[in-house]
Amino acid sequence: MKFFEEKRREVMKHIEKYMLEKMHEFLKPIDEIWQPSDLLPDSTRDTFFTEIKELQESAAGLSYDLVAVLIGDTITEEALPTYESWLSMVEGVDKDQHNGWMTWTRHWTAEENRHGDLLNKYLYLSGRVNMRAMEVSTQYLIADGFDIGTGTDPYRNFIYTSFQEMATNVSHRRVASLAKRDGDTLLSKMCGVIAADEARHAKAYKHFISKIFEVDANEAMLAFEDMMRKKIVMPAHFLREVGLKIGQTFGHFTDAAERLNVYTAVDYVDILKTLIDDWQIESMTELNEAGEKARDYIVRLPDRLLRVAERMKNPMLEYKFSWIYG
Repeated sequence: MKFFEEKRREVMKHIEKYMLEKMHEFLKPIDEIWQPSDLLPDSTRDTFFTEIKELQESAAGLSYDLVAVLIGDTITEEALPTYESWLSMVEGVDKDQHNGWMTWTRHWTAEENRHGDLLNKYLYLSGRVNMRAMEVSTQYLIADGFDIGTGTDPYRNFIYTSFQEMATNVSHRRVASLAKRDGDTLLSKMCGVIAADEARHAKAYKHFISKIFEVDANEAMLAFEDMMRKKIVMPAHFLREVGLKIGQTFGHFTDAAERLNVYTAVDYVDILKTLIDDWQIESMTELNEAGEKARDYIVRLPDRLLRVAERMKNPMLEYKFSWIYG
């Protein structure tokens, strides 16, 4: 185990220089990137209350499931204290470091923090949300934490974040399209800019893993296989409402996302296919027997999962969330 951890730290130190070189591509300068106030009604203007009325009129046209998915996405984004503390515990991340992986973790968290701020304020102004019920769910999600099966292993963690950032990009893009369809151009723009952030972050984590494959292909392949056998669980898989047990709301949230085609089992397969292509898994060489078996399992997995996905029925059971009025 000690050798395992030392090797991981050594690899993290090796790819750290590539991260620092490319950081300006993956994360935007703080003074230049959009902020929530750029997209929300300005309370200092005389038109503030008129803008809120227009926002509420547009929000009134959003479908019930879309509001539910938007709230679930917002709560997920607002659980950032959990994600920052999780990444700070990864092997090779020195919490006292000011020019390495902890720098990345802090700056990534800072960018992500804007997403929850923006969506939370939109939902508050929309007039459709029981904010206290939503806030309780947010506090529960942070307090309950999560178990995503990565431990402190950077390989598993970066595989997870590569997958997860791609998934959130899909989800926010689809919500943007549905909001536009329902006549809410402001919400559509908000989700569009958030999706663009997630796409950059996905590019970053995929780049980190590609560098790991260059120097430790066998262990990286085994980590990839292990994460796919466990299945990638969403950060909000412990989501709950007041009076419910841990995780009881998550299934209803994902059902709503499935009904709207915001994020489906087919999307899960498509993301896996993209990672296999981007990391050139099929052509990976210099693997030992265990690594080759892991590669073969990964390469065959999309077809297996797609057959399962095609047999799944679209969930029709509707659920009344405590978060939504009416």
